[in-house]
Amino acid sequence: MIVNSLSLCYHNKLILAPMVRVGTLPMRLLALDYGADIVYCEELIDLKMLQCKRVVNEVLSTVDFVAPDDRVVFRTCEREQSRVIFQMGTSDAERALAVARLVENDVAGIDVNMGCPKEYSTKGGMGAALLSDPDKIEKILSTLVKGTRRPVTCKIRILPSLEDTLSLVKRIERTGIAAIAVHGRKREERPQHPVSCEAIKAIAETLSIPVIANGGSHDHIQEYLDIEDFRQATAASSVMVARAAMWNPSIFLKEGLRPLEEVMKKYIRYAVQYDNHYTNTKYCLCQMLREQLESPQGKLLHAAQSSQEICEAFGLGAFYEETARELDTRRAELLARTPEAVEEPAEDTSEEHTHPRSLPRCACWSGAGGRSWHSLYMKRFNAPWIAFSVLLSLLLSKSTSPLCGTSPRNWRSRLRPSSVCGARAFLRVDWVRRAPPCTSASGRPLTKTPRAPEFRSQQCLGSCARSHL
Repeated sequence: MIVNSLSLCYHNKLILAPMVRVGTLPMRLLALDYGADIVYCEELIDLKMLQCKRVVNEVLSTVDFVAPDDRVVFRTCEREQSRVIFQMGTSDAERALAVARLVENDVAGIDVNMGCPKEYSTKGGMGAALLSDPDKIEKILSTLVKGTRRPVTCKIRILPSLEDTLSLVKRIERTGIAAIAVHGRKREERPQHPVSCEAIKAIAETLSIPVIANGGSHDHIQEYLDIEDFRQATAASSVMVARAAMWNPSIFLKEGLRPLEEVMKKYIRYAVQYDNHYTNTKYCLCQMLREQLESPQGKLLHAAQSSQEICEAFGLGAFYEETARELDTRRAELLARTPEAVEEPAEDTSEEHTHPRSLPRCACWSGAGGRSWHSLYMKRFNAPWIAFSVLLSLLLSKSTSPLCGTSPRNWRSRLRPSSVCGARAFLRVDWVRRAPPCTSASGRPLTKTPRAPEFRSQQCLGSCARSHL
């Protein structure tokens, strides 16, 4: 049995809940800035994580877990290492342990999601489906507690009857976990249904381990003082906040909520600094704006198609350019120290990789981060695609008839590079899934206006897109 080397206290804590498309690195750091004690990443599926390799990103000073297609599934940094909880979706004890061992050196704790009610989670035996299989719950948690050096927790929903709920949590406690988070709604209930403070209170009074109350954003938590009221109403040790923190992360601030524009600008700065894809940045900002989406600024945000355009919509264009230059300089310095990187690298069979060219020129997002750029040898494939792209552009520009019902003008607009980042970019053509960049022989873009990288969101990587709690 492995003894936990890190003791994370779950008593009297303010916690950022795991939320799909929200709990990525920029939001976690922002929540810590405003007073959160512990932050959860969004749920990541065990099968996807097991395909990843741990990569040290020297440009961003982060640790990335990179899938075989070079997508970053999970990104973290030293600042949050002692306070970030890695939540996984799993239905198998051995897979869960393998994932825990993969990430345990970079996180403060391991959590198993047992509360997601969505079909795409439950049909795989994960999330709320585990609540009907106590034997599997016990096996997963016991295996993790015995096999990892980090404290293990789980997050559940309440069962139809209080008696069954108390019986389950007692069994969970006997596995040796450090704490249990309880969303005070049943599997079939949604945020519009009232949260059961009484059920959470009964669990807290029954167990000796810390109980973390969750589910109060809709009815109870509107400002900082409401968090303590919710904790007292549930007799819980700590409170986990989801949607109220998504709407304004300064909910954790004792002094009260900060102006929304200030919060959004701070979030954007983290998003640019830590390579967050513009689609995720845009999604989170839209959640913050809510009813203001029809405002002039909301319309600018809605129209933005890159991180740079988002920054310009909020008056942060100069910050974007400055950050891009700084990251370019840092990358160049790293390349200068590792000249062998320009050669095609031999296959690396080690568990950990360092990629000095892991960052494109502009900030981007692929779930927790951007594309891993340690596949340097892809640069040699530029030339054929340059010729193909130029030829196709010329053909379409001279076309006099619409293609597939689309005018030549619209087709030309779709052909602009969506990013010009080092050795690669993507053409925004519907029937071209991926394409290397349109660049000149000198590496300069063929278009006048470079755009920030645009990669697929992390949901394409297998993370469980569940409703915000």
